[in-house]
Amino acid sequence: MKWKLTVSYLISVVFVVIFIIFINLFITIALFTAQSVLNIPLLQEEEHSPEQFARQFQDQITIFGDELTIAESGKEELNSRNAWIQILDETGKELFRYQAPEGLKKHYTPSEIIQMYKYKEVNAETTVFVGDKKANGRAYSYLIGVENPNINRYFLLYDNHSLFRMIKLGGFVLIIDVLITLLIGYFLSKRLTMPLYTLIDGIKRLASNEYFQAQPGGIFKQVFSNINQLSNQLKANESERKKLDRMKEEWITNISHDIKTPLASIQGFAEMIKNPDYHFTVDEIREYADIIEKKSLYIKEVIEDLSLTTRLKHKELTINKKMTNMVLFLRNIVIDIVNDPKYAKRHIEFHANQENIPTEVDEILIQRAINNLIYNALIHNDANVNITVSIEKSDRTHIMIQDNGKGIRKEELDKIFDRYYRGTHTGDAHKGSGLGMAIAKDIIQVHDGEILIHSEVGLGTTVDILL
Repeated sequence: MKWKLTVSYLISVVFVVIFIIFINLFITIALFTAQSVLNIPLLQEEEHSPEQFARQFQDQITIFGDELTIAESGKEELNSRNAWIQILDETGKELFRYQAPEGLKKHYTPSEIIQMYKYKEVNAETTVFVGDKKANGRAYSYLIGVENPNINRYFLLYDNHSLFRMIKLGGFVLIIDVLITLLIGYFLSKRLTMPLYTLIDGIKRLASNEYFQAQPGGIFKQVFSNINQLSNQLKANESERKKLDRMKEEWITNISHDIKTPLASIQGFAEMIKNPDYHFTVDEIREYADIIEKKSLYIKEVIEDLSLTTRLKHKELTINKKMTNMVLFLRNIVIDIVNDPKYAKRHIEFHANQENIPTEVDEILIQRAINNLIYNALIHNDANVNITVSIEKSDRTHIMIQDNGKGIRKEELDKIFDRYYRGTHTGDAHKGSGLGMAIAKDIIQVHDGEILIHSEVGLGTTVDILL
């Protein structure tokens, strides 16, 4: 797998380089061929093509008998190009000149015309071009000299055998260059693809739920950093999922036991009352009915907790908010708990810094949350615990529930609002759904509020609610 990736990368790089080189070479050769064979100025603008200009200048030459002249437009073109012209007859004798410099010959042999064309015979800045014109059965030739240091002409002389040897040498050098390119490309490709091996291996391990940490570096530094972050997140999620699954299993075991116990009592008393062999007094029947009712209410509360936490979790609960005087509302909650015979001897205080603190809440849900928090303080502490419920108004409504009880250990404090968690101070007489604190937190949050808990072992616990 690794060598395939390296080879593929290497072949791709080399192929692209060679392909671009050949394309450029082909285009260059095609352009030069077209310009030479078709006489088309592809590599330069037409007005800057002196060869083309010289060949087409015959159209500017006018011949009447033995009299030669050039058109005014031709003179303008010569002037614009800083050029001169000599017109010769078949023997090379000058018949006409225009702007030709002094010192030029009046008669040329064919070899001298060739020399003038091939080399700069006039001066270092003048290039001579040759053209011809036929008229009245005679052939005329003309020399056009263009004084322009930017124009140059070169002639290449070569031997076919030498050229062939040069091509073979060039081919050998090309092969060496290709081998060197392949070697360098291989090591470069291997260096570039090596981090990809680690990346691919890491992704495979992540797919198999194996977590890893790679050392970020090079051009893939950001990628490896994100992969490491993803690995850490997946590892944390997996740990959290396992913890939640373990808590669910423990919770299901506990809740099943807690429901079976009152069901066993209900079933037992119902069978006794139904059995004709037993004869109970009215007081006994009422006593058993009271027990059945309490056990049924307990089961009902557990089922309601399950339903409520599910609806809160999935945001399926309708919130019916209305403006409420939270001072009066909290005072009534505390009074109801104090009037409960089960907690009649408990010490619960209520404090408020003003008589009216209006807040928009769903009264049923907020009462459920406050009850859960106060009952949690009662259940998890001794009978002599002091509980204080207070409310004050600043920029938000601030509710505090304080106790001077046993307090909560740090490791438990971090899980106190988790679903399915039961504190270690819960006795057999106080078993429940294990959802009370989680429900209280969810209710506060659906009101866009905050709930915080502070506790120290042996000093007590404080719950702060901001609405």
